Parts: sequence; C-alpha cells; structure tokens
Amino acid sequence: MASWNEKVTEFLTCVICQELYTDPCTLKCDHTFCRKCVTAYVQTRPDAVRTKTIPCSFCRQNTKVPHPRRPVEEWAWQIKPSIIIQGLIDIQAEATDGGTNGKCCTLCGQLGETTPGNSYCPDCEVTLCERCVKMHYASPLSSDHELCDLSEEVKVKKRRKVMCREHQDKRVEYLCKDCNKSLCQSCCVVYHRKCDSVVTINSQVERMKSELALRRSILQTKCLGKSKRIERHKLKINEIQDDKASLQEEIHVNADRIIEHIRQKEKKLLDELDEITEEHLIQIHADVKLEEIEMQMYRQHCEFIDQALVSDSEMDLFDAFQAWESGTVELGGRDTDVADTRRIDDIKVTPDIEKVINDIQMLEIDVTYRDGLECSPVLYQITDAATEDDQVTHGMFDTTALYVDGVQIIVITDWENMCVKSFWIRNGLQNHSRLPLDSPPWGVTKLKQIQVMVTLPHAHQIVTVEVTPELLLLSTITTCKGYFSLAVLSQSSLAAGGSACVDILDMAGHVLRSVTTYNDDSLFTYPAYMCVNNKGNILVSDWGRRLCHV
Repeated sequence: MASWNEKVTEFLTCVICQELYTDPCTLKCDHTFCRKCVTAYVQTRPDAVRTKTIPCSFCRQNTKVPHPRRPVEEWAWQIKPSIIIQGLIDIQAEATDGGTNGKCCTLCGQLGETTPGNSYCPDCEVTLCERCVKMHYASPLSSDHELCDLSEEVKVKKRRKVMCREHQDKRVEYLCKDCNKSLCQSCCVVYHRKCDSVVTINSQVERMKSELALRRSILQTKCLGKSKRIERHKLKINEIQDDKASLQEEIHVNADRIIEHIRQKEKKLLDELDEITEEHLIQIHADVKLEEIEMQMYRQHCEFIDQALVSDSEMDLFDAFQAWESGTVELGGRDTDVADTRRIDDIKVTPDIEKVINDIQMLEIDVTYRDGLECSPVLYQITDAATEDDQVTHGMFDTTALYVDGVQIIVITDWENMCVKSFWIRNGLQNHSRLPLDSPPWGVTKLKQIQVMVTLPHAHQIVTVEVTPELLLLSTITTCKGYFSLAVLSQSSLAAGGSACVDILDMAGHVLRSVTTYNDDSLFTYPAYMCVNNKGNILVSDWGRRLCHV
C-alpha cells in the first residue's frame, strides 16, 4: 500500500514529464501541467497553433489564449499560475528536507566539512555556519541579504524561485516596464538593451504593494456596495414572498365569490327555465285539447254530409249545403281566436357575457417590469475641484477618471477659469495639475490609458491632453462647428454633439456623418453630454429637451 508521501507526490506530478510540477498552471478544464510542458505540447499540435488554443493533453478540451498574437512560446505564460499547487510543492519540499534546522553548513559541505549551520539565507537558499556568515556579509553581492537564525525553533519558509522560461538556470530578478515583462539578467542583456525602463523587481515592491493596497480598497468598497445590494435583494425576496401569499389569498377569495355568484346564477336560470317550460307545456296541452275538439267537430260534419248524400230527400241535401254556405263549418276558425295571444316558440340558452362581466368584478395579474438591476451608488470619495488659482469656483462642466501606474486620476474641465484640471491622491495627500487653455473647455472623454480629448466649442477645436498625472497639451484639431459633448467610438472615429446635431468625426475633425432628425422630426436641441455603452450605442443627454437619446 502506497504511503501518504507517495500519494501526495503522485498528486503533484505532471502527467507529461512525470516529474514534480515546475511553475504549474491550470487550464480551463482544471487540469494542471508545467508551463514548459504546455509549451512543448502546443508546438507539437499544428491544429492548436492554427485555432489559437491550448489543448489539454489529458482530456483534449481547448483553452482560449488571451493574447494569441504573441509568439507561441509565450502562450503558456498567459495562463494564471496555480498558487495552491505551488504552495503544496513548497510545503512538501520543506517536509522532505525536514526543514532547515539541523542541517550542516552548505559552503563547508562543498569543502568536505560537516560544520553545523546556525543561519539560513532565503535569497541564496543556503545554510551557513558562524564563520561563513561573516564571509556572506563581507561579500558585496550578499551584504544586504537578511539571514534567519536557526538556533531558535522557527520554521523558515523558503522563497519560491521563479526561473526564466528561456534561460532555465537563471532566476527572474528584473522587470521591463516598457514591455511589461519579467526578465532574468541574460534576457536584459540580449533582448532588452534598447528599453529605457529596466528595473529590479525588488525596487518595485513598494509601488506594487501601494497599487495592490489601492485596488484592495476599491474592491472592499465594491464588496460593501454588493453586500448592501444583496441585503436589499434579500429583503425584496421576503417582501415578494409575503406579497405572493397576500395575493394568493385575494385570488382565492375572489374565486370563491365568483363561484358563489355562478351558483346563484345557476339557481336563478334553473328556476326561470322551470317557469318558462311549465308555461310552454300548458300552451302545448291547450293546443292538443283544442285540436282534438275541432277534429271531433269535423268528423261530425263529415257524418252529416255522408247521411245527406245517401238520403233520397232533397231537403237533407239542402240543409247540409246551407250549413256549409252559412259558415257553420269553418276550417281553421280557431286561429282568429288566439291570434292576440303571445306564444312560446322555442327555448334556448345563450351566453350573457356582458351581464356576467358587469355583475362580477374580475381580477387579473398586473406585472410591472424594470430595465435592469436596481443599482444604488456607493460614495467612494469626494474631491474638491477648486484650487488657489481659480477666479471663480463654479462652472466645472465635465469629468472623467483614469488610472496611471495604479493611481486614480480625476480630470475636470473648468469653463469659467478656462483650464483643464487633474486631481490624484499620493501618500495620503491630494495633488493637482492645471493646464490653461485659450478658450473655455466643455466636454472631456478618455482616448487612451493616459490621454484625454477636450472640446473647445467657442474656438471650434478639440485638443488632446496627456495625463501623467501632470497635464500636457499634445495636439489640436480644428472642426467646422463648435462641439460641446464628445465620446470615442473607435481608434479612428469620434462622436461629437453640437447645436441640434450629433456628428461622427474622424481623428482629423472631418465630418463623416451627421445625425439631426428621425422620421422628419428634429432629434436634438442641446446635446450637452454623451457616452458610449458596452454595446457600442451612443447615449446622448439633451439639455434643451431634458431627454436622453440612445
């Protein structure tokens, strides 16, 4: 039976190279492999290179490459690392080695000596004796390393080594800010000699911690907002359930009332049917009796005529003929007697829908719908946009936000003071920058990560400003109209709102298309603000009509 360590080792073994994971990454199917093994496997699959996917060698399920235009050798490095599995590997390595306590000095061991070690260097990953510690501090390369004292009962955590994917014997210690890639020393010399910003990863630790702390604060604020929304949704669920029970009871009561009314209507109709049917039967029985009397009379006259016909007396014939001529025998004479009597001809049941609707108040389900999820804003921070150089403290018409090196920057157009302002917080203090302009600015929109575009309606201009977070005027384009609102549609086109129109412009300010009417009706009066949603639709706020057009 396999031991516990063997089972753990089997779990942490890559199925491709059959060795412990080296820089493990997990694909979409949740199967984990070494990055180098994933890269080697993809290079053996031309179909994967053609479809820009990473196939799993275990289940054959494909994982999309986030940035397929990069070289195939870099595809596996775009997959997020498996932090949990890497942690298990580090823990097992510590358990296998029995920790660093009780080890001999690594440097003395290379000389054949077995001197007990009393310190450990996490950077060099070596155990040192007292003599070698002095030499370690004396070396310029290791003088700033922090050593761990092994004389105390402290478990030392080994730092995870990240090796270069191309130079596998070199550790990743540098960062190219121009290419946003981590490098080893050989990569710096061979591939990034012309790059301007190559720094050590250690020098960026404080900046990365600051940016992560800011992002964590933002995420905590969002979590708080989500928590409040969840509570409101839960309260709404309870309210809906209570309303449902109330409405069900109301529906049952109304249904019982309708059923009771139908039963009363049934009894009324049955009584009326009994009455009318009885009357109809009396009339029919009277008709039968009358018909029988008339039939008897006709028979008697027939016998009288028969006797006159066989009689030898002329007087008998004359009496019979005289009786006919005088009208004593009149066929159908009863119709005159009953002509004025109202008679029942037929009995039917016909629906009386209007009467039922008027007598009974019917209920129906009334449903009210909203367009999207109820959203409630969460106040993140308040920025005072007034500065000491302002002549007046009002007239700030438009704003946008962007992130530069992890710092949130607010850009505001100040109409009255004819400038663009930027505000940001660094080291707990608010900073600002000011860019004076020759004409009052109105609308502002984000163009790139560190660039915004601003409209100058009086000057018929649109300017591009760089935000670093200091403000720098880059370029100016002249337009045929004065535009107030502005939005970026694509890398080559803009949407701008002017007087009673919204125009589509190219990046040189030329009008590609103008939107003014719909079904011969004027659409806009004063399209003061606009933006582009995630579906590519333009949302226009019409100040003149107090409407929002899409």
